[in-house]
Amino acid sequence: MRKSLSSLACTVLLLCLLLVGCASEPALVTTNSHVQVATGALPAPGPRAAYQNASEYRIGPLDLLTITVLGVPELSQDVRVNAAGEFSLPLIGAVRAGGRTVEELQAELAKKLSEGYLQSPQVTVFIKEYTSQRVTVEGAVQKPGVLPLTGPTTLLQAVAGSGGLADLADPRGVVVFRTINGQKMGAVFDLNAIRRGAADDPQLYGDDIVVVEVSGSKSKLREFIQASPLFFVFHAVGL
Repeated sequence: MRKSLSSLACTVLLLCLLLVGCASEPALVTTNSHVQVATGALPAPGPRAAYQNASEYRIGPLDLLTITVLGVPELSQDVRVNAAGEFSLPLIGAVRAGGRTVEELQAELAKKLSEGYLQSPQVTVFIKEYTSQRVTVEGAVQKPGVLPLTGPTTLLQAVAGSGGLADLADPRGVVVFRTINGQKMGAVFDLNAIRRGAADDPQLYGDDIVVVEVSGSKSKLREFIQASPLFFVFHAVGL
């Protein structure tokens, strides 16, 4: 009886350890000195590139902004941030937007307009196009190249924006490379599994690189794919 209880206790302890392990962040397995493979969901590169929380996104060159000043339609307009990170508005002239969050820019515009022009102005800023954020799609796609992110974009959408897969593409060998905290990481995705709903369609971020491998190839990328801890599908919730 004591032996059965002891065995049961060990089993419960093992299950608890497994649950704790599953709840932790995706483990990293070093494949070489330059690239790591995520055994779970590929983490976001950081708040600067996240679209879910607009307050953390930093405005960049060529982003398209919608400026609205309550009760003043003359000042409400779409403006494109130039290469220097600035744009102009009537009354206040050039405004620096690059590197600022939406909230910081709203506060700056309200401050400038209140300095002799309007009393307690209410300003809102909406990022209409995230043009400063781009991803590179290469390999076995119809139109390899650099795609601007005009909003939240998934892997399937990026592949579709590149004309879709080429005839010799391997839909089970799609790799997303991302730099996180200075470390280049990669995750392997199966487009077929994503299409049929068996895997999540991961969101892409600025500076991501998507590479679609050719079926039956013997390239370095194929070696990278085969070296992944769990080749086939990387689920967004972790493995």
